[in-house]
Amino acid sequence: MEELVTSSFGGFYSGKRVLVTGHSGFKGSWLWLWLKSLGAELLGLSLEPPFSPSLFAKAELAKDESQQELDIRDRDALNKAVAGFQPEVVLHLAAQSLVRTSYDNPVDTFSTNLMGLVNICDAVRATESVRSFVFVSSDKCYENKEWVWAYRENDPFGGSDPYSASKGAGEIVFESFCRSFFRLRESLGAASARAGNVIGGGDWSQDRIVPDCIRALSNDQQIVVRNPGHTRPWQYVLEPLSGYLWLAAELANDTKAYTGGWNFSPSVQPAPVSELVEEVVKAWGSGSWLDASQKQTGSPKEAKALRLANEKAENILSWRTALDFRETIKYTTDDYRAFINNSGVELREIATSRIKTYTEAAAAQGIAWAIGA
Repeated sequence: MEELVTSSFGGFYSGKRVLVTGHSGFKGSWLWLWLKSLGAELLGLSLEPPFSPSLFAKAELAKDESQQELDIRDRDALNKAVAGFQPEVVLHLAAQSLVRTSYDNPVDTFSTNLMGLVNICDAVRATESVRSFVFVSSDKCYENKEWVWAYRENDPFGGSDPYSASKGAGEIVFESFCRSFFRLRESLGAASARAGNVIGGGDWSQDRIVPDCIRALSNDQQIVVRNPGHTRPWQYVLEPLSGYLWLAAELANDTKAYTGGWNFSPSVQPAPVSELVEEVVKAWGSGSWLDASQKQTGSPKEAKALRLANEKAENILSWRTALDFRETIKYTTDDYRAFINNSGVELREIATSRIKTYTEAAAAQGIAWAIGA
């Protein structure tokens, strides 16, 4: 299975210089471990994790070489780091990523998600070594009309809350750099990636439904559910990461064909929060939950429905999710159990083993990135 992991993505990442911003975050930590297993030469730029515990801290990823604590809003420090590393691939994940936090700190949300993006785009513009640049955006970038149809890559951007607005505006910023600079460079491919709601072990963010569930269940408390009727395109953390990695590899191989925006989302209908919570309780083996939707008067507004179309990724990248809804919940709850009971080298080995297991599952289904096609 070791060979299967290293040969995935066509062996593209072996020996490649890859810069990851936001590598201390939930998705960033998983991405860091995956790139390590692929044999990439890494540089991570990030602040400390915004929540505790975290996969980054518990797996002691800070002990790895080639990472710096850096605020992407610090343009001079960012330029110095990028110029010194001369990356071939840039994966930009650093962001303020919580809707409810954006209501409390709108200025920090906009400055990080917009000026931080401007800074990394400008650093890439000035660095000729970069062949592939992926900006990890969000499904919240679309103007959400809360209808039944899935949003496609050419739908309008927008957002009523500060986080969603920052992501919609970020897409416009990124596209302006693509049109003005990136597409004029034959050797550089640049794309934005928009994923549905991502769950998995290691996410301990506040006011996110799965971490809220696990905190309650592990303390023998009842789960309090704010919005049981809201629906989301839930997916396991390694699913969109496989899309980001495959997209970056393909961008380097064909800078024109893969430039643009990409959705990475499950093909199945989004599930309501109530169904997600029920499945988490079943997978955990005990617990109950309370519908607190009637107590939400005055709470920040959150979208009731959101769905992404993924036909572009399926048809052009030959990418799709490998897990169904119940498998997604099982992977997630199993992760949390392991992460609660382990730390350090043991936790790193567990997470790396999960990447291998997931790669094997995707390869068994003939998914392109996993078989290196």
